[in-house]
Amino acid sequence: MSRKVTIQDFIDSLGMEGLLTSVGGEPSCSAIMAFYTVPEMKELGAVDVKGITYNSREAAEGTLFVVKGAHFREQYLNDAIESDAVCYVREDPDAPETADCRLVSDEEAKAAGRRICDKAKNSCLDIWVRDIRKAMPVIAETFYGKLSDDLTVVGITGTKGKSTTAYFMRYILDDYMAGTGGRRSAICSGIDNYDGVIEEESHLTTPEIMELYQHMNNALNSGISYMTMEVSSQALKYDRVTGVEFAAGAFLNIGSDHISAIEHPDFNDYLEAKLRLFGHCRKACINLDCEEQERIKAASADCPYVITFSQNDESADVFGYNVRSCEGKVTFRARGRSIEGYDDFDEEFALGTFGTINVENALAAISLSALLGVPLEYVKSGLAKAKSPGRMEVFYSKDGKRIAIVDYAHNKLSYEKFFETIKDEFPDKKMMIVFGCPGGKAFARREELGTIAGQHCTHSIITEEDYGEEDVNKICSEIAGFVKAAGGSCEIIIDRVEAIKKAITLMDDDTILFLPGKGRETREKRGIKYIDTPSDADVVIENL
Repeated sequence: MSRKVTIQDFIDSLGMEGLLTSVGGEPSCSAIMAFYTVPEMKELGAVDVKGITYNSREAAEGTLFVVKGAHFREQYLNDAIESDAVCYVREDPDAPETADCRLVSDEEAKAAGRRICDKAKNSCLDIWVRDIRKAMPVIAETFYGKLSDDLTVVGITGTKGKSTTAYFMRYILDDYMAGTGGRRSAICSGIDNYDGVIEEESHLTTPEIMELYQHMNNALNSGISYMTMEVSSQALKYDRVTGVEFAAGAFLNIGSDHISAIEHPDFNDYLEAKLRLFGHCRKACINLDCEEQERIKAASADCPYVITFSQNDESADVFGYNVRSCEGKVTFRARGRSIEGYDDFDEEFALGTFGTINVENALAAISLSALLGVPLEYVKSGLAKAKSPGRMEVFYSKDGKRIAIVDYAHNKLSYEKFFETIKDEFPDKKMMIVFGCPGGKAFARREELGTIAGQHCTHSIITEEDYGEEDVNKICSEIAGFVKAAGGSCEIIIDRVEAIKKAITLMDDDTILFLPGKGRETREKRGIKYIDTPSDADVVIENL
């Protein structure tokens, strides 16, 4: 989809939202008036904007550059200007609490317009706003349009299971499209992004709003009808999905996670962020088996139509039961009833992925499919072949006696569910683990995951896991203290590849090796850079 968008369009949009504080150094009220009264200003406002970015390396002729980021340096702005950006938008640290809406005279406007035009001749036009986070969705929608009106977008949030559920939906929708002559669906997940043009490993669970709009635009231009995306608490809290409407959304579960000074100060803030999903959904489904039901149901009133799913409550609109696992193959029955526009059903389903833990995610996918009106035959066929790269991937030694499981599990809830599943399916096996915790955030995980590992594993190897700008030795030492306090044996090997290799040498035929946290990711965040590394799956394949 292509649109002609000008500098004036962005100024008008930001002004309408009460975000604009000044243009070219002049107060917003004088500047806006000048665009309509000064001929030179009209010409300046009519300049085409050909792209939007906050990455100075992507800036080019005709770009609108957004100034943002904890690691922003003025040199980035200078680089964007040298690359012929036509304007830039940045946050005003001295912005008043309310917008200045005073009336200005024609003379004031003309004087302001002349000053802006004189300044613009020698430099890139500067546009200042009171909140850059709130401005970015306005900028994205102004440039691309309201894309979720034309693209069917599915949004999934929860403390665990987002990636798996997103991939279940991807397989279901791809089968549906293949059966009806449509294109492969798009996805934005914590694992990878695909939009018909871009196919890449992802850095964020939910992309920044401008990338998200680019993905949606690419999907529409590629003839794609559906996009499934994970929606993180950070994305909801910091306006990364503002303006995006989900045709169907899922609230999977809630546990205590992402509590830190740079994420959520407490559980209440974390939950409140997650609950914002309902304000973005035309239809939604809720897991009745998770905690905080009263608050979830109250927040869901923001959504016009809501259904429920459960494995424990038979009153749910989609109820899963008779769960079985044999040699890693999971089957279960699901009954659906009284779902608007969808026939009642009671059918057996099979999963293409390992672990009864994934039945909850499958019920969410079935519920989402019902909300979208996807025929049941494609729901069944999609789930039967669905696999999530790096998610509960099981690897065997050549003699089939030693087992390693690679997963993206990274918080208390996902660890607990994993060990619960393994205890049920492999009651006689011992467990060994290689894991770490990220730097600078989610500090509670160090105690939670260390304690769980110490309780369930005969030996733990603690290693790096995107330590970023924090001291990796300090992180690992903290985790080790909690492993030992829970009665576990452990050692520290900082290099993740070497840690996995060492663990494999320690395995015997009665041991399952658990490798959580990184799945098939091929990068480690060390400092402020992402360094290419072999994935956990690759190391296991090569060495086991």
